[in-house]
Amino acid sequence: MTLLALEHVQTYYGEAHILQGISLRVDAGEVVTLIGRNGAGKTTTLRSIMGLVPPREGRIIFDSRELTSLPTHEVARAGIAYIPEERRILPNLSVAENLRLGLLGSRTASAKSNGALVDEVLGYFPRLRERYEQKGKSLSGGEQQMLAIARGLVARPKLMLVDEPTEGLSPLLVENLTTILGEINRRGTTILLVEQILEVALALSHRLYVIDQGRIQFEGTPDELRADPDIQQRFLGV
Repeated sequence: MTLLALEHVQTYYGEAHILQGISLRVDAGEVVTLIGRNGAGKTTTLRSIMGLVPPREGRIIFDSRELTSLPTHEVARAGIAYIPEERRILPNLSVAENLRLGLLGSRTASAKSNGALVDEVLGYFPRLRERYEQKGKSLSGGEQQMLAIARGLVARPKLMLVDEPTEGLSPLLVENLTTILGEINRRGTTILLVEQILEVALALSHRLYVIDQGRIQFEGTPDELRADPDIQQRFLGV
């Protein structure tokens, strides 16, 4: 079942035409990765979905509902969590307090159920459990990224939009985060991922879209992308 569909989306920053007719779909239960060079339009695609940069043309359909003209808070309320590249955790709040902010978007209804949900999410991130009362600014870059994902996850989204989660992390942390995202997906959360590291994208994805200059240049499975060196060379610099 298609959970998210973009149909011929045209997005501008001022007069700069960034997304030039983007169409893609994410089926329930998938990890779909949007991959391409810097400036290709990957982050703008996520921001368009969230209503942060509303498209001038085209449609965005989520869970059989049109989101195209909705404000960002309504998009989030519909069941989409956005984890931006900048992470945007609150540095002077503790891990616990940052997670409680994420619970504001949760569909659970009681302190007891919310507590169980936080405990469940911390099961993915034992490091955050160890640092539960530490302030966000005291965490390492990798721990801050984990907190950003955990804060999105406690809202129990139907879809997570995750922008460049491995940016600036060590190879060991990249491997750890790849494993965590895979487990989150296996337990039922659909993910639309923006990623620069091809091997991470190939390892996690059910399908991939290659974007260049605001247009989709390739859609296919990891095996199909591996078998297409021309696409890799022209649009990914591999």
